[in-house]
Amino acid sequence: MFTAAIWGVAPDAGAADKQIRPFVGFTFAGDTTLTLNEAVGKVHATIGVNAAVLWDVFGIDVDVAHTPGFFQSGEPGELVLSSSVSTFTGNVVVGLPRKWTEYVLRPYVVAGGGIMHIRAEDQYQLLEIARVKPTFDLGAGAMGFITRRVGVLWEIRRFQTIGGGDELSGISFGGEKLSFWRATMAVAIRY
Repeated sequence: MFTAAIWGVAPDAGAADKQIRPFVGFTFAGDTTLTLNEAVGKVHATIGVNAAVLWDVFGIDVDVAHTPGFFQSGEPGELVLSSSVSTFTGNVVVGLPRKWTEYVLRPYVVAGGGIMHIRAEDQYQLLEIARVKPTFDLGAGAMGFITRRVGVLWEIRRFQTIGGGDELSGISFGGEKLSFWRATMAVAIRY
């Protein structure tokens, strides 16, 4: 319904700014009940891609990211052998009008929801994790175009699983929750 409202106030599809945005970045300040490992709070490299359709003020985007080694610190003798966190979200984007930011960075805010795939394998197969959890994200960023078709984008988002309640399962204590911040830099390509 909200998306329909955006389509209703948006100009025709021909006036939309369509972008594909491959990005690199890092996650930080993670917190979880899924493991006793403190590696979640450390910095981890992440990669992904984002596709957006932006009108004058409103827009939508789809964001996919993968962070390998999320539950690993890289220290010798570590219990976790392999791990990753992947996110897939759909979002609403609200930015300053294009005419106000034509020759400068265009700030925006973003919020939405989707799923988070969480995976970890350990040496003894005691603390293995394989979950898909509903998640929400919110953040802010700024974009600027160097040419008519190519620009750069800087963004920060917070991701957090939804639910989990107080049920105990596997190795989680106090319900299954995972949250972290992600900072990225992208190349924005208009098509």
